[in-house]
Order: sequence, then C-alpha cells, then structure tokens
Amino acid sequence: MATIMFVDDEAGIRNALRRLFADSPHRILFADSAAQALELLNSNTCAVIVSDNQMPGGSGIDFLCKARHLAPDTIRVMMTAYADLGTTLNAINRCEAYRFVVKPWDDQELMDMVDGCVMRYELLNSLRLKDEAVYRSLAQAIELKDHYTRGHCDRVVEFSVALGKRLGLSPEVLTHVEHGAMLHDCGKIGVPEATLNFPGKLDDDQMKVIRQHPDWGGEVARAAGMHQITVNIVLYHHENFNGLGYPTGLSGEAIPLEARIVAVADVYDALVSDRPYRKAMPPEVAMREFLAMSGTVLDPVIVDNFLEIVKELELEV
Repeated sequence: MATIMFVDDEAGIRNALRRLFADSPHRILFADSAAQALELLNSNTCAVIVSDNQMPGGSGIDFLCKARHLAPDTIRVMMTAYADLGTTLNAINRCEAYRFVVKPWDDQELMDMVDGCVMRYELLNSLRLKDEAVYRSLAQAIELKDHYTRGHCDRVVEFSVALGKRLGLSPEVLTHVEHGAMLHDCGKIGVPEATLNFPGKLDDDQMKVIRQHPDWGGEVARAAGMHQITVNIVLYHHENFNGLGYPTGLSGEAIPLEARIVAVADVYDALVSDRPYRKAMPPEVAMREFLAMSGTVLDPVIVDNFLEIVKELELEV
C-alpha cells in the first residue's frame, strides 16, 4: 500500500480530498502546513506528495524543496489556484515538481494522476534494485495489463540477444541489450488498461497517451541509474529509420544501435502476435509486412541479419 500526502491549509480542500480518496487503495495522510507535513515525512515513507503553494508560514515550493532533500524518491506534485508561468518554472527548477495541478481540479484526472505517480514511484524503486528477477517480474506485470502481449517480452529478448551476437556485440553490451529488451515497454505501466486493450483503432487522444510510454519509461530508467544502453532501448525503440517515429524523430544511425536491434525484434513479434485491434498475421503475410518496413521503419542491415537468424532457427515464414 502506497502512502500519499496532501498538504493544504484550507480545511475545505482537505475535506474534499478526504471524500475523493475515501475508497482509494492507498494510505492517505493530510497536513495543514509545511511544518506538519515535514513532521509526517520524517516518520512516513511517502510515494507521492501533493502540496498547495500558497500557505501561511512557508510556500509549497519551499516545502517541496525540503521534501526533495528528505525523500528524493518521493514524487512531488504542486497544486495551486494560481497557475502562472513563473510559479510553474519555479516549482520545476527548484523542487523538481513532477506534475502541476490547478484548482479547481477534475476529480477523475486528479485520481488518475495520483495513481500514475504511485506507479512511477514503484517502478523507479524496482529498477533501482538492479535485479534481473525484478526486471522479469516487471515485464510480466506489464503483460498482465496488456493481455495481448503475453510472452512478448521473452520473445523480444530472445531475438534481440541473437541479433546482438550476430552483430558482434560484447557480452557486457549484450547484458544491457537483454535488460533493455526485457524492459522496453516498462512505460506502459503508466498507460490505462482500457487504452492498452482497446478493441479497435485508437483516437488521437489515446494515441497521444500510448506514445508517451517510451519517454515515461526512459525517464524512470534514467532516474533509476540504469545503464545508458538500457535507457536508450526503452526511450528509442519506437523511433523509425526514416525519422518518422517517436518520441524524438531520430533517424538512421542517430538512433542508438541497440534500440534499432530491439525495434526489429519488437516489430516482428508484434506482427505474428494477436493484438486488440487485429489477430496475428499468417507467417507469410507478416513477413511481407516486415520486409516492407526495411529502410523505412527498420534498419535494413539489421533486418537482413534477422532474416538469417530466422533461417537458422527454422522459424515458419
């Protein structure tokens, strides 16, 4: 059970939040001042702190700066009725606020935001353990959310490592490739299951959420101190060789090699697996689609090497 702390000097706001989160699975703490919040933080491990900014006895930004030093892993959120640019930049630069909430809030958006912050906190702490068994558990947790990807991570790992060996990567680099392939979709932990399993074409808003998962996962992997190769895979595995991918629009060899490797493995397995919006393609159709992406979505040299692996493994095509 994660602990969430709300800090606000107005009793009416605290009561509204208490009602809103009455049925929450999280443990909820309330403080009416920065001083009380610091006392609670000294005796409680909080996953998320949501603090008002305008409070007597000290601003929310000052409090969150102190909280950052006391509990650096806690996700910090600023809540204010005065959403001016200066306050926002001050919150981001001084206390590294992760989110900014404007009063009056939308109840569902606030609850979803808190849940997302909790997932970020838990993912960050799991990745910091540097334990391969934990990585595999995370991959399985992602697959439980996205029912159509069961076994996907294991297959992407197998193909990616085989490609890395064929391309002459060192054992040390192959380890990072394995971890990156295992965790490539870890950012999907922050995507609602209804979106992941939507049985049809996603609308623009849903696609916008889906396309955030590489950034979200890469940011957490970086914060957890994971190797840069692993971070690169999580962050860049949806970049396209022609520069039309996401999240940054990198192209060609500007995309890290290891991310290009995992992209090939990821795309191939997606084509031959069931998805919410379509059934798995027959092998010969999947291979035609796969080859059509060579030089546009995928690195053609890596695709050629993958075809040799397919032959060696005698996969049905």
